[in-house]
Amino acid sequence: MTTQNCAECGTRAEPGQSFCDACGAVLGWTDRAPARTAATASQSSGGTSPSAPTASSPGTGDTPATPASPASPASPASPVNSDSEDTTENPLPPVPASASTPDDTAPTEPVPAATVAAPDDDEMNARARSLLVPVADPEARPTPPPAVAPVLPGRPVADRPQVRAPGPQQGDENGPPCPWCSTPNRPDRHYCTRCAMPMTRTEDSSARHRPWWRRVVDFRSRETPWAGDRPRLRRTFDRILTWVVAAAVLSLLIWVGVSTPAWVQATRDHFAKRAPVAPDQFAASRSYPGHKPDLLFDKVNNTWWGPGVTQSGEGQWIEARFAEPTRLLDLIITPGTSTRADQLSQSALPHRIKATITTKDGRTTTRDITLDQSAGGQRRAFRVGEVTKVRFTLESAYGASASKQVAIAEIEFFGRSSANSS
Repeated sequence: MTTQNCAECGTRAEPGQSFCDACGAVLGWTDRAPARTAATASQSSGGTSPSAPTASSPGTGDTPATPASPASPASPASPVNSDSEDTTENPLPPVPASASTPDDTAPTEPVPAATVAAPDDDEMNARARSLLVPVADPEARPTPPPAVAPVLPGRPVADRPQVRAPGPQQGDENGPPCPWCSTPNRPDRHYCTRCAMPMTRTEDSSARHRPWWRRVVDFRSRETPWAGDRPRLRRTFDRILTWVVAAAVLSLLIWVGVSTPAWVQATRDHFAKRAPVAPDQFAASRSYPGHKPDLLFDKVNNTWWGPGVTQSGEGQWIEARFAEPTRLLDLIITPGTSTRADQLSQSALPHRIKATITTKDGRTTTRDITLDQSAGGQRRAFRVGEVTKVRFTLESAYGASASKQVAIAEIEFFGRSSANSS
């Protein structure tokens, strides 16, 4: 017997196998009807061997009995109950009643077996396919979402500090309060349950809370350090340094106190409105004829004063006097014979002038005034208080020569306007 392959899946099957091991399809149908027919005929003959001849009856002649047809050699005989599942598809032919009961008057002849045509392979495959139940192809199962969603790594954030609130106050609510933290305590306690300070204060305990200046000066009675505090080490150098710093601070305070009025006055002078101030008397070391010192303060800039000495006129002076002490703020000096620039070369121009200031208490101060070599009035700050007289002494000059003398056209004083006091 040759091997065959499954028509559905192509799996190789062993000889004599009816169903495929892989898909369960029917491999082929086998014709078993002749075998079942031969088996049924042998059972109905009462156990007579199909190959034995039947005895002839008397008076029938010498005709020999026809032997029974053997079963098909391609289909061997098998028991009747072995293939009961094929009886519905291949029904057995009916057996005649005369075959089971022997007749003494007539010769007995076996009934030939009905021949059933075996179906071809295409019909068998069609029948096998009709028995199959269509099954849908398995679908791919969706991937279940992860239990924990993936996240990107982030910047580590430090835990926020936890603020600890003060715990509940322990002790009797109606007990005596602590003299240090006012926490109620039981009457039998000698130290506070919260701050561990003694519950009773002595007479000297009130002196511990003293002003800072008393604690700095008093070195004999020091404050007792609290529990857990380390007392500061005091050395000689520390004490000396403390005294030096204290003296410096005290000197600074004294200097600030003394200078405060002057600072206030300077601030008022800075923002005060200016007004011209005329001196009451005039004097000079010497004067050129026709150019007296009163021409310096006549508020006319085309007249001038000269010492009548050639070269720089060093040492020559002119003085302005005030009848009452006067506070001066600014000063304007006009060098030369006039304010015109084309007349600057007609005389020497003052360069450095020393101003000697006398106050009402008789003290004198000196200031140096430096002028430019230009035409017109030149303003200089001249803040002095309670002035009685001012002397201007020549020290050097621009363009001095043997044929020229120093000339000054005008000197103007400015003080605080009376409108500032109103």
